[in-house]
Amino acid sequence: MPDVIQPSHSLSSAVPIVLTIAGSDSSGGAGIQADIKAISATGSYACSVITAITSQNTLGVSGVFPIPPEHVEKQLEAVFSDLNVAAVKVGMLADSDIIQTVAKKIRQYQPQFVVVDPVMVATSGDPLLAESAVHALKSDLLPLADLITPNLPEGAALTGLPVPENSADMSSMVSELRQTGAKAVLLKGGHLEQDENSNDLLIFPGHTELLTAKRIHSDNTHGTGCTLSSAIASYLAQGHNLLEAVTLSKAYISQAIAHADQLDIGKGHGPVHHFFHSDGVHHPSN
Repeated sequence: MPDVIQPSHSLSSAVPIVLTIAGSDSSGGAGIQADIKAISATGSYACSVITAITSQNTLGVSGVFPIPPEHVEKQLEAVFSDLNVAAVKVGMLADSDIIQTVAKKIRQYQPQFVVVDPVMVATSGDPLLAESAVHALKSDLLPLADLITPNLPEGAALTGLPVPENSADMSSMVSELRQTGAKAVLLKGGHLEQDENSNDLLIFPGHTELLTAKRIHSDNTHGTGCTLSSAIASYLAQGHNLLEAVTLSKAYISQAIAHADQLDIGKGHGPVHHFFHSDGVHHPSN
């Protein structure tokens, strides 16, 4: 079991505020619901801007209703004009108009940290981003990000390269991912299910860090990407540097997956267990 440590709120004496900008998952395992759980479980205060309402469960996505951009903008104004947001996590944005609206407000308010999870497909394989919006994502939003967190299919969509089938393929994608404009990239290797370990590449402009954890085999992986990126934003808001924030978050998601089978949610890919400790806020050690 991981050691228990207290949250680090070095940016201020108050609990840091993290904004998640994402879609709603009606089953509660991914999207805005997973984000709020992860931010809360890792010791920060979560607020939200909803970009789309999905009709979704553990078996798949049956409908997506994008929120009109003017209402996304009103939500963003309401949050940024009142709350001292330390970090922003961006998830599902649905279409190019919403992407442009979010990018405009991030440029206006300039939050200290921006983590973008380039959500394009659900765990079930259902598309969550219109193909026409990929260009807007790459041109308007990714250059504003301190970190983007693509999985392997998303990395392929962003670079035009084939989906990696092994660690060598992942490494060959590094140069192209550096061209996205983001300050750093976390390329997640979770889809390489044949590997004993789950290896991620944290790509900086001048070097790359290999982050590894023992692979945990579970069908209950709904919302893993949302959860990881939200935890990273939470730890950044608390004053950790990027490598520390990613390392802590990888340990957190590993434990959330390891405890996922304690839940019995749905008939398909169930959610991870965000609150695997039920007696307060706990942080995994490195």
